[in-house]
Amino acid sequence: MALPPSTANWHWKNKNVTRWGTEWFERELVTVTVNGDKEGEVVSVSKVTEVDGDIELGQRKSKLITIYDIKVVLDWSGTASDGTQVNGTLTIPEVSHEITLDGLSDYVYNWTLSTSRSPAVEALYGVAKSGLTAALEVKFNEFAAALVDTHGKDLTVSGDPSRAATPAPAGNATAASSSAPVQPKKVEPKSLNTKTVTVEANFQAAAADLYSLLTDEKKIPIWTRAPAQSVAEAGAEYSLFGGGVKGKYVSLSPREIVQTWALQSPTWPTGTPTSIASKAQASLTVAHFAHLTGHVGTLTTTLEQSTDSTHVKFSLVGVPTGIEEEIKRNLEGY
Repeated sequence: MALPPSTANWHWKNKNVTRWGTEWFERELVTVTVNGDKEGEVVSVSKVTEVDGDIELGQRKSKLITIYDIKVVLDWSGTASDGTQVNGTLTIPEVSHEITLDGLSDYVYNWTLSTSRSPAVEALYGVAKSGLTAALEVKFNEFAAALVDTHGKDLTVSGDPSRAATPAPAGNATAASSSAPVQPKKVEPKSLNTKTVTVEANFQAAAADLYSLLTDEKKIPIWTRAPAQSVAEAGAEYSLFGGGVKGKYVSLSPREIVQTWALQSPTWPTGTPTSIASKAQASLTVAHFAHLTGHVGTLTTTLEQSTDSTHVKFSLVGVPTGIEEEIKRNLEGY
């Protein structure tokens, strides 16, 4: 008997994608090209000569985790303002989750210049060091998201029957040739019984730091261990856990964050909650997020700072009855 998605996605699974990742870097990095300030100056990545290390994607407790630490070596080339062809190599000893997503340290770039030096060549060398560095870091950020988007579905058990069942057979020729278009049947949303899940904890940190950790796009991956999108503004959409949770910020203040919460895995059932406790949710939930999932909740996070710690309360309204214990465990774990 197959495990339900909510249970199957709780256990640790791992997939080695080193070959795919190597091919991704070899393909994507050679598209990087930058122009200098002087006419005719252009420099680009000409070839990726080495990608050494391991690249994996893990899934634990319905959370996708990118696991990679690699060394990248590439050839770069360009044209100086006087027409000189310039060549060199670049070694990046570490491209990893910890640098790209956690920001625990800076990238290290080891440059070499193969062409004889001249003022024009030196100028282009400077363009390479500044322009290529910035462009490569953009690519490194794209890699983490591409890893999740490409392989995440292989580790996550879907609750959508359309992904598991055999497609329905086509109709007979007579029905298929009918000139009258078939109108889809209108499906009325079902009512759902929902609960409110609350988790509280004390943190030895300032409320302002916790607020930033929960809303800053660059800091969120520190605790989610997955790509995130977040602009801390009322009305802005956000995405956590590589798209596992999506929603919209309703209101934000240093002491309270209110956001709609649409869980992608395990899939929440389709329908409208029988009761909506938040008037903000009533105005935003169904109208704005029907395209994300059939059901959304509202998460209110309050931060009460004392002299030496901050008390944080997470209250998620609209959790479908039957999975509230799992949702509580997830909130506690995250």
